[in-house]
Amino acid sequence: MDISIREMRESDLDRIMEIEERTFTPPWSREAFLLELKKNILAKYIVGLLDGKVIGYGGIWLIIDEGHITNVAVEEEYRGLGVGNRIIEGLIELCRDRGLRTITLEVRRSNEIAKSLYRKHGFIEGGIRENYYADNNEDAIIMWKTIWN
Repeated sequence: MDISIREMRESDLDRIMEIEERTFTPPWSREAFLLELKKNILAKYIVGLLDGKVIGYGGIWLIIDEGHITNVAVEEEYRGLGVGNRIIEGLIELCRDRGLRTITLEVRRSNEIAKSLYRKHGFIEGGIRENYYADNNEDAIIMWKTIWN
């Protein structure tokens, strides 16, 4: 089993949309991903591959001295293989390479698996955004990580 990480390409979008639509409510649109890849100079996206097949992805905005993780998803049948770990490590490395000092993200209060993954990588809970998610008004937990260069 060969898990690798590389920069997301426009040609990955069919696969990304399959994963996105199975993972998130509401999912991002294809147009949103295209804007991120082509127009947002602050955005960086990576994919996780298993034997060359895209099975996960993650995105981050690199803003001044802070990274903001926008999304992370792994195809359900491939969860538990370490792909999410590799994606988080890749996003942290993007920040470290650019000398950023902190990384932040929001995660659903109920998403214990994701919160556990983030804690494993040194993120701590730093606040709550009440009624953050439009589909069900669930709160978001704000998590932070300080990077020591």
